[in-house]
Amino acid sequence: MNSANLINLAYIAAAILFILGLKMLGRQATARKGNALSAVGMLLAIVVTLLDHHVVSYTWIVAGLIAGTAIGVVCARAVKMTSMPEMVALLNGFGGLASLLVGWAEYGKIRAYGWDAYLAEFSGNPVFTGLVIFLTILIGGITFTGSVYAFAKLAGLVSGKPVRWAGQHTMNIAMLMVMAAAGVLFALTGSPQLALVAFTAFLVLSLILGWTFVMPIGGGDMPVVISLLNSLSGLAAAAAGFVIANNVLIVAGCLVGTSGVILTLIMCKAMNRTLVNVLFSGFGADAGGGSTEGAFQGELKPISPEDTFAVLEAARQVVFIPGYGMAVSQAQHVVRELAELLEQNGAEVRFAIHPVAGRMPGHMNVLLAEASVPYEQLVEMDSINPLMPQMDVAVVIGANDVVNPAAASDKSSPIYGMPIIKAHEARTCICLKRGKGTGFSGLENQLFLMPNTRMLYGDAKGTLQGVVAEFKALAAS
Repeated sequence: MNSANLINLAYIAAAILFILGLKMLGRQATARKGNALSAVGMLLAIVVTLLDHHVVSYTWIVAGLIAGTAIGVVCARAVKMTSMPEMVALLNGFGGLASLLVGWAEYGKIRAYGWDAYLAEFSGNPVFTGLVIFLTILIGGITFTGSVYAFAKLAGLVSGKPVRWAGQHTMNIAMLMVMAAAGVLFALTGSPQLALVAFTAFLVLSLILGWTFVMPIGGGDMPVVISLLNSLSGLAAAAAGFVIANNVLIVAGCLVGTSGVILTLIMCKAMNRTLVNVLFSGFGADAGGGSTEGAFQGELKPISPEDTFAVLEAARQVVFIPGYGMAVSQAQHVVRELAELLEQNGAEVRFAIHPVAGRMPGHMNVLLAEASVPYEQLVEMDSINPLMPQMDVAVVIGANDVVNPAAASDKSSPIYGMPIIKAHEARTCICLKRGKGTGFSGLENQLFLMPNTRMLYGDAKGTLQGVVAEFKALAAS
């Protein structure tokens, strides 16, 4: 068996490990094993690729390996969980940039060799090669700058509100059509000069389109955007795999791309919106106050940590509903401690998880897992809602849109029809909030005005520590 066949067999083994690992990631009990299995598959793919005879020099590979490892270690240790959504967005962008550079490098090889010598040396169909280089640049460029802009929104470097102007979508469509024409010209022309012009056109326009593509999308839709950009980074990698004829890169890219699309559609369904609506509606642009049609009229009723303790001490059914506010205050460990004290006091505790709570898919699950909250206490939205009328207390920690009753009662609300966790149906609802402002999407939350709701103002970690202190004082007395 020659070396090429051995390499392909190793790639098949790596692909099988990817698929098995991805399947195991679907269950909490096997997620760690699945992650490790996928890592082994990637290690195998990297080692086999480095042993391939096409690698002529390891100098830059070793330099990149050292630099990348150093940056990765620093990021893993320095980046807080509150900044993880931004980090994921940035990593998606770097994935797109890596694919773009692969396509660019391959075009540089074509210019250096000339088409005839390139095809004689590396074989292949010139039209197909030109089209996959175009797709790699197109998808990689959009992913890179789109992810950078998403990072800027999540990090607060730019406003989380949509940025829109007249003719914006028309301009984006026009840029896409120009890039498509440039891509076809690049693949079909035999002129090096025209090919360079076409390549430059779709390279520059792809970078611009990524930016303008994310600009009109509101901050409240960032979880969907991150999932979609993750899918695009996978598709860019798959296109890069075709460019360099690497089978395992094609398989891995397709797995990331398709799983990202599936997750994106699941999240859109969780918001009762289509992907087109998410990408083009500019959700949140006019969300300031909106109409009051169907809105509940009431007043904000504050509660102290001491009174919160009294309510929780008498409760026997308690559900925590976490949101981004829990991540901001790093309150997950205090929440877990409070949950344990409630259980010791005879209460049954659950954590209700909305599919789009936080700033990235699975954000709340990650935070609670970090705090060692038992996985069996996590309950999905569809499972907790029928039980909500039985809950003595619902504790909402920094969540906004995912518990807003306007989604069911106010037809003028931008989130009307979005499935929510029905915290308002609990006997008492305690909402932790820093102040009286709106959430990240800019929408007013009718839950805060309902008669059974009390507002516990302040940093979530600090106020919950006050409640924990009351429970500990009771146990000590």
